[in-house]
This record gives sequence, structure tokens and C-alpha cells, in this order.
Amino acid sequence: MKKYNRLIVLSVMLYLLAALGIADASYRETAEREKAYKVEINRIYSSLSGGISLDKLDLRSYKYVREVSYLPLDELDHEDITLEFYGGSGSGEMEFSPLYTDGRFAGFLRFDYHRPELNQRRIILLTQFALGLMELFLLGILFYLKYQLIRPFQRMSSLTYELAQGHFKGEVKEEKSRFFGRFMLGIGQLKDTLEVTKKRELELQREKKLLLLSLSHDIKTPLNTIRLCGRALEEELYKTEEQKRHAVCQIEAKAEEIERYVEEIMKNTREDILDISVKKGEFYLEELVTRALDTYQEKCSIRLLELNVNAYENRLLKGDLERSLEVFENIFENAFKYGDGRKIEITFCQEDYCQLIRIFNTGIPVTDNEFNHIFESFYRAENSGGKKGNGLGLYICREIMRKMGGEIFAEKLNDGMAFVLVFP
Repeated sequence: MKKYNRLIVLSVMLYLLAALGIADASYRETAEREKAYKVEINRIYSSLSGGISLDKLDLRSYKYVREVSYLPLDELDHEDITLEFYGGSGSGEMEFSPLYTDGRFAGFLRFDYHRPELNQRRIILLTQFALGLMELFLLGILFYLKYQLIRPFQRMSSLTYELAQGHFKGEVKEEKSRFFGRFMLGIGQLKDTLEVTKKRELELQREKKLLLLSLSHDIKTPLNTIRLCGRALEEELYKTEEQKRHAVCQIEAKAEEIERYVEEIMKNTREDILDISVKKGEFYLEELVTRALDTYQEKCSIRLLELNVNAYENRLLKGDLERSLEVFENIFENAFKYGDGRKIEITFCQEDYCQLIRIFNTGIPVTDNEFNHIFESFYRAENSGGKKGNGLGLYICREIMRKMGGEIFAEKLNDGMAFVLVFP
């Protein structure tokens, strides 16, 4: 965008230079036009003032002055002569000047002259040259837009329609355009992400369907037992009190078993409609850090894990303190699970009226493909094998931060992972 802005500035400067050049050429032509005949008038006036008589004046050596008339002082009282002198009968323009000889006023001079014509050809050529430069510049921009923007845009115009229709398969052709190269790369990554997400959703739906079918099947066994025991009690098939008590115990045990299955179904249903409420309030950074350290400083010591907390200013933050502590807890628990147990470091900085808190833990980072999905719900990377979890921790962190008007970002480093919390 900066280069495009420079192009706009360059076009404005080119226009101004062309306009100033034409204006300067016109001004110079006009100045030369005025100067030429005035020089001749001044030369003639100097000759006459120096004592040369009008009869001896040779006008053939002058280019613009056609005639010089003289009105003596003693003829000023003659109205006819004066009117004829000032009215003139020649063609062209006139200029009048008083004549002094030997320091005494001798009369008036009239100079009949014509102005030199403007060099219109030169001005026209300059104008055409400036317009040609502007046209070349405009054509360059139009061809540049055609090959760098319009054609690439036409080639990718169908991509959004394909994405809207759910067609996520297939590779996105690489675009050589400087402007659309990164965009097409992002579209390709988006298609890959959507395809992976769609597969995961289908797998999740299939797994949950299988789970519900399995639980439904498992419920039938205790339910049949309850039904049989109940029918036996109703028909008084048990003769002794001990048999009746055993049947009642069986019914109670199987009812508890069904209750566990129902809770499992409800748990999986709740995870689909996860809703997080956040209170809008204010709290100080020191309170958040102190409460988080009260919980995790001792745990880090027990694990022989180095915990470093850098200096910070006690600023007032907007958000929900309890929910913010939940974000800290999820990030620390992830560090305990997936880090190498060597070090956790917390740093602080301010940027654009926001408080940034960076929590870094050493360890082996996730792969580039996994990094693009770490904030998605129910997603677990390959390094989570054999470790408890449901893939909701970072998803919950992001939901909480966004509902508080903040954000959370992840950084993938060579020696570990870092999460940056942005508080308004």
C-alpha cells in the first residue's frame, strides 16, 4: 500500500511539473513579447532626446516600431492638431511619451508599433509533450493494474464461490502477482484449514453418534435387568425376603448405572453448546499476577520448574478477573502437560493502549499444520497422546479474551511455545 501511495504522489508531482512548465513557458513568451518593442521605443526616445531630429531617424532598422510622430510644445493649443495626434490613424498600437531636450519640455512623441506575435508553436509543442507524458504515465498505470490486479482477480473470482459451496479440495494455483501472491497463499491455507475442520467435524459427529449408539446399547442391559426384577416382584416370584432385598438392590445398582450413562450423554451434549459468560469490570494487573502466582508458584517449585516473572507497571485493566485467572490456569496447565518442565517466563509490555502479557514455556513446539488449529475446539495435537484433556483449553481462553475485548495469540519458537494475552 505504501508503494501505491507513492505512485499517487508521483502522478500528482508529474502533473504539477507539467502545469508549471507550460505556465513558465507562456510567461516567458509574454515577457519577451513585451520586452521587444519597449526596447525599440527606448532606443528611439534616447536618440531623439540626444538631439537627433525626427527627419534623420531611420525606422527601417527597427522591427516593431512603424512610425514616430512629434507634437511640438507650441502646437498644443491647436485643437485639431492635438486631436489628430492623439487620435491617430495608423494600425496597431500606440504609446505616448513626453520629450525633453536639454532638460526642457519640448513636446510629445507618439510611437506606432505592433506587438510581436506569441510563439504559439512552442507553447503547443510543450503542451503536447506534457500531455504525452501524462498519457504514457496513465497507460503504464492501466497496464500495470490490468496485469497485476484485474487478471489475477478474474482468475481467482471463482474461489470464493467454491468456498461458499463447501468445495475445499484441490490445490490453489500459485499467483505471481505481488499483490495476490500472499493472498492466494492465504486462500490455499484457508482451504486446507476448512477441509481439515470439515473432516474433524464429520469425525466428531461420527464418534459422538457411535458413542450415543454404544451408550444406548449399554443402557439396554441394566434396563432389562430392572424390568425383569420389577416384573418378578410384581408377580411375587420371590418367596423369601432375602430374594426380594436382592432384587431391590439389583434395581438400585442398575438404576445408578443408567444414571452414569445419562450423565455421559449430557456431558457430550453440553460440550457442543459451550457458552462462556464474562462480567465486564476492571481490575489491577498486580492482583491478577499475585493470585496466579499464589496458585502456580508452589506447583512450579514442586516440579523443579524455573518460573521467572519480569517487572511490570500496575495498570488498570478492563475485563473479568476470575475469567482472566481461568485463562492463566489453562495456559499453565498446558505448559505443565506439553512443556519440557524446565522453564516458564512471564513478561509484560504496553502497546497501543493495551497491556500485553507473554507467557513462554520451553519444550518441543507443535508442527506448522498443528499450529494453525491450536485454538479450535476439541483439537488435540500429536504431542497430547496419553495425556488427559478434551481439546477445549485454548479454545476457552480465546473465547474469554475476545468477550473481554482482548485477544490471545500464539508464538511458535525453536525452543518452546509462547502465548500473548492482550488486555484493553
